[in-house]
Amino acid sequence: MSSRLLATERRAITGLAGLYATRMLGLFMVLPVLALYAEDLAGATPLLVGLALGAYGLTQAVLQIPFGLLSDRIGRKIVIAGGLVLFIVGSLVAAQATTIGEIIVGRCLQGSGAVAGAIMALLADQTREQVRTAAMATIGLSIGVAFAIAMVVGPLIASSFGLSGVFWFTAVLAILSLVVLWRLVPAAPRRAQHRDVGLDRSQLRSTLTRSDLLRLDFSIFSLHLILMAAFVALPFRLVDVGIEAEHQGWVYLAVMGMAFVFMVPLVIVAEKYRRMKVTFLGTVAAMTLVLLLLGELGHQRWVLIGLLLAFFVAFNLLEATLPSMISKLAPAGAKGTAMGIYSTSQFLGAFLGGVLGGALAQRFGYDAVFLGTALLAAVWLMVIWGMPAPRHLSSEVVALEEQEGDALDTLMARFASVAGVEDVLVVPEERVAYLKVDRQRLDADALARVAGSRHTHRGA
Repeated sequence: MSSRLLATERRAITGLAGLYATRMLGLFMVLPVLALYAEDLAGATPLLVGLALGAYGLTQAVLQIPFGLLSDRIGRKIVIAGGLVLFIVGSLVAAQATTIGEIIVGRCLQGSGAVAGAIMALLADQTREQVRTAAMATIGLSIGVAFAIAMVVGPLIASSFGLSGVFWFTAVLAILSLVVLWRLVPAAPRRAQHRDVGLDRSQLRSTLTRSDLLRLDFSIFSLHLILMAAFVALPFRLVDVGIEAEHQGWVYLAVMGMAFVFMVPLVIVAEKYRRMKVTFLGTVAAMTLVLLLLGELGHQRWVLIGLLLAFFVAFNLLEATLPSMISKLAPAGAKGTAMGIYSTSQFLGAFLGGVLGGALAQRFGYDAVFLGTALLAAVWLMVIWGMPAPRHLSSEVVALEEQEGDALDTLMARFASVAGVEDVLVVPEERVAYLKVDRQRLDADALARVAGSRHTHRGA
């Protein structure tokens, strides 16, 4: 079967990637500006500002899995639309806020529209197995682009229209997302389970007991905790070295652009040359050192900008490679479950990062934020130090032809006998087999013969 995108698939991927990116843009735009502009709000303290930064992470973490399961029952589009409405309401509450407490309520409401899982499930509904990896990669790319744009656009809007203008802008973006959802994204023909995307409750316990996956969950938890805590202090540090709020967006633009250029060769080394563990450990060690230096030496303009560049190189590299490591380590058919736990850990980290950063800033000052997160990064490095290097296995989803029940019972053994196939899960009710393969050893012809078709989807 052709791997060329169908017209409906192209519409679905374009619409859902734009919808996902727009939603994340609205969440990220607040990061570089909230700490600075919240000083004028009644009751603002560094602790409460940090809570406002991270509050969305708590409701995201609590609700994303229930929303995903709800979308299985009542429909993807309905759940996504409901989540966007909650996001709009939260943005409007925050846009009209006069106290820091109202900002916190608005951020919690923004996060309660936890529809990431439902969006990914709808994308899986709309795409065939053989094009799904490319579709998911498009979503991932859109998130990275949204983060970079948010770092620039947030300060520019805030300098002209204030903090309320940022939240009004996010509300408008979310309304446009609703229009895109209903006008551009095709109706889902079915609501099927996709174990490479969605949560499978039967695999939850076994996934939570895997020490290698738990180390990666702790990694994304720590990464986003550090990010959120850093933005309690970074805007003030930039002001201290003479870069006023209205100009900080241009600094982020230059830094993010250069960070991307420096990150790409490191990703190639990690993936193509199979140096994933060395790259991983080295990047966490580098982030630990950068945070320590930010706390001790980041009081001069060019030193601070250089350290900020190093920080974002490390952050972007980890943000890009951690999902790849999850994909490599997750058992066949369990990638969706592993990614669900991973995403929950990420949002919990964002919430606690805001709280911790605010608490450290209020009690000990902004230098303590960087020194405290440097200590966490050192603990993170110790946690991952002894983990085995992830094997460079890729995911395959094979769509099965109609077969008799007896034939399905023997398929797992037949797939396992193919050279290069390391793990197999055959799911008769879905008419698919989930495989983990070593591409350097894979006998593709033998795999096609066992599958009885060419319905093979290559994954990450």
